[in-house]
Formats: sequence, C-alpha cells, structure tokens
Amino acid sequence: MEILKTSMTELKQHIDNGDVSCEAVTSAFLEQTKKHNTELNAYITINENAIEQAHELDKRHKAGEKLGKLGGIPIAVKDLLCTRGIRTTAGSKMLHNFVPPYSSTVTEKMDEEDAIVLGKTNLDEFAMGSSNETSYFGPVKNPWDTTRVPGGSSGGSAAAVAARMAPAAIGTDTGGSIRQPSSFTGIVGVKPTYGRVSRFGITAFASSLDQAGPMANNVKDAALLLEAISGRDGQDATSANLPVPNWVESINTNVAGKTVGLLKECFEDGAMTDEVRKVVDNSLNILKDLGVKFKEVSVPAIDTAVPIYYLIATSEASSNLARYDGVRFGHRANFDEIPAENIAEFYARTRAEGFGEEVKRRIMMGAFSLSSGYYDAYYDKACRVRALLRKQYLEALEGCELLFGPVTTSTAFKIGERIDDPIEMYNNDIFTTGCNLAGLPGMSVPAGFSSEGLPVGVQLIGRHFEEQNLFDFGQALEDELKLSEVPSVL
Repeated sequence: MEILKTSMTELKQHIDNGDVSCEAVTSAFLEQTKKHNTELNAYITINENAIEQAHELDKRHKAGEKLGKLGGIPIAVKDLLCTRGIRTTAGSKMLHNFVPPYSSTVTEKMDEEDAIVLGKTNLDEFAMGSSNETSYFGPVKNPWDTTRVPGGSSGGSAAAVAARMAPAAIGTDTGGSIRQPSSFTGIVGVKPTYGRVSRFGITAFASSLDQAGPMANNVKDAALLLEAISGRDGQDATSANLPVPNWVESINTNVAGKTVGLLKECFEDGAMTDEVRKVVDNSLNILKDLGVKFKEVSVPAIDTAVPIYYLIATSEASSNLARYDGVRFGHRANFDEIPAENIAEFYARTRAEGFGEEVKRRIMMGAFSLSSGYYDAYYDKACRVRALLRKQYLEALEGCELLFGPVTTSTAFKIGERIDDPIEMYNNDIFTTGCNLAGLPGMSVPAGFSSEGLPVGVQLIGRHFEEQNLFDFGQALEDELKLSEVPSVL
C-alpha cells in the first residue's frame, strides 16, 4: 500500500483492520511535508506532538478500543482555527506568536473522532484574499505549477492536500475560499450550509458569511470529514440544531431523471475562459449521458454579488478586527524609545505594524460603509440586496436538485499577476460569493485540465442543508471522470 496515494477513507479502513499503524501513516505525511513544504510554503506550523499522538492511538487500538470516524488520520487545519497549545497566527504579524488556551469546536470534534492535527496551514492574512499572497508568512505555491497561486484564502490547505502533504484538510469559506483554491489545485472542497458547522474558535473575518468545511482528494473523504465536524454547538448561536446525516453511506450516484439548474448568467459569452468552458461543457455532457435533465435558471442580481459581498464582508471585518489592539494579546508596537502620547496613538501604531496592506484596506472600506451618513447608502442597502439575492437563488432552485456552473472564470493565475489590482482580484470571486450571501451549500469537484495541465473544477450549489445532493452528483462525476493524475511535485 502506498500511503500517500491512498484515500483518507481507505486509510481509515486499513488502520481499523490493523494493516497499517497510525504512526506509520502520520510519519509518511510528515516526511512528505518535510520534503516539499520549503518550496510550497503550505504549512506555517507543524504539530510537534503528532507522532506521539499517533503512538497513543496505536496503543488504544491494540488494546481493543474502537477508534473514532477519523481514528489515526492526520489532517491539516487552516491557521484560522484555534488549536489549544499549537500556534494560531491567522497568517498575520498581529498574531504571529499567539498560542491559544482553547480549541475551536471544529478541532475539538476532530479530536473526539481521534484525528491528529498534522499542522496549521498558510492562508491569506485573516482570510482576506483570493490568491494566498497576503500572508505575513509569504505566498503559497500551487503544486501543479509553482509559478502560480493555489487560490485563497485556504490555499495552504489546498496545496497540502494536492501535494499529498495531508490526506485531507480543513479550510474556511467566506466568499469562495474553499471552492476556488480547490478548483485551482484539483481537489474536492465543500462549503457547507451556513450553520451546519460551528464557528466557535474560528478567527472571525465576516461572521454572517464564514463557514468551515472539508478539503480532500475525493468526494467520500470530504463527506466523511464533514460528518465529523458538523453539528449543533451551544457556543455558537448560529449553528443549526439539526441531526448530522450519514452522508458517506447515503451517497447515491443514480442521478438519472434528476434536474440540474444551469445559471444563465454564468454561461454568458465571456463569463469564463475557453479553457474553463471546455471542461464545464464536458461535465455537462457526462451528466447528460447519465440521464440528468437540465433547466436554464436565472439569478438576475448575481452581477451585484461581488460589490454586496465586499460591502458586507469588509463592514463585518472592521468590527471583528477592532479587538486586535495590542493590549490583551497579539502584536504590540515597541514604545520603549518613542512612547505613545495617548491611547489613540498606541492603537494606531500597533495596528499599523500588525496588519498587512490588504487587511488595512478592508478595515477602512468597512469603517467607511458603517460610518454615520453612509450606513444607509452602503451597508443597509447591501443587506437589502442580499435578501433579494437569496430569494432569487431559492427561486432558481425550485424544481432542481442543485445548480451547476463554473467555480472560477479562469485557471490558476501567476503569482504577482493580480496582487496590485484589487478590483480584478475581487472579481475573481464572481461565481462563488453568491453562495455565501445566500447561506447555501456549495462544492467544487475536479472536472479536468486546461491545455497547460492546470486543474479546473465545476461548482455544485444546493438547497439549505441538502449537502447530500452535492455528494451524490459529485460522486457521479468523479466516477465517470476518473481523474487519477497526481501532481508532479511527488
């Protein structure tokens, strides 16, 4: 058995059967990380206790104890989620040395299912970016082409999974930050329904949009990981009080006769590059051959999704990031030589040093949108249009199992190509932000490659709390496409 090329679900079976030890699995992925992380920069921090934890799990297993759903599986975690005793930086100088005294609910649930946190993955600073170039710890590189971005903000998690530096990972998605990097790196990424997964212990960017989810090499692995981290949490009032389905065992690839909605706005001329269009069309033909019916639907307000998203997200970010003032925790400017004259200067100097340019830009945009005299014209109006957008998505889903379309307008772009053009970078999220604004579940499934050998994903969007449809259709596509290529970095 080649551990690195074995799926997470299969690794779990081998561990349960005694074919391989938890320690051997963890060691293999740590060795792969040691070999490639210097070049890819996917991890910020490696868990120094990973081998010891794997050894303890082996002892329990040998003693006859049944391990949890993720028993012995090492999983990468985006460095936005608090992990007790393991540095959590949010990709920022502001938190570069912060070691939290508690864990997020997501990582607590992983621990309850006997997973091992392999390490904390790199990300755009405070999850603000679409390319993983704004991190204080440097950009992450795409394993398929190291001159290109892996996408963001969960680019470190995506690169780690694609390069087999972890069998699966946790990312977060505020406007496409799981789905876009998954498409760019050729893996499966799921943004669950808002409220499906607790946000407690996740460093907040935009609270009404943030949602953690799984990133994996195949649909079943993603479904299994989502099962482990979902559920009601008393520490998060927005988490849904609903039972967690057994998605893996319920996957049904018989999609014949089911209806898929095609968003008219996503298929207009010039909406995506020819390379992406070719892969999307091929996936449509596969679904058609499987007996799927298609229905053209429309979300007229989708052209407002990006501006609405950036008004709401930056407004919430400016409020959430106000807590980073250098008083209780995090970075504090050095006032030994030039003391601050007042508290305002203390805050200003600390925050100017601690935050990067993109974070400062978004804080200022949000503060402006929420300011007296502009709140009604910007933030309030954006919230009203958001409600309209949500209504239109739900209407588009009537009579459909899900909506189908592209994840991104293009394949992964070059590092540095768009970093100096915020508007072009923001427009990269045009197909993904609506899903977050409406609180719907979305998934990116690998669907093919461009002529340059770069991965291309397709996006599936479902009704609230109907992730099962995403897994059914995603598995059906995966079975037909049989994309078994492995990045050359191996």
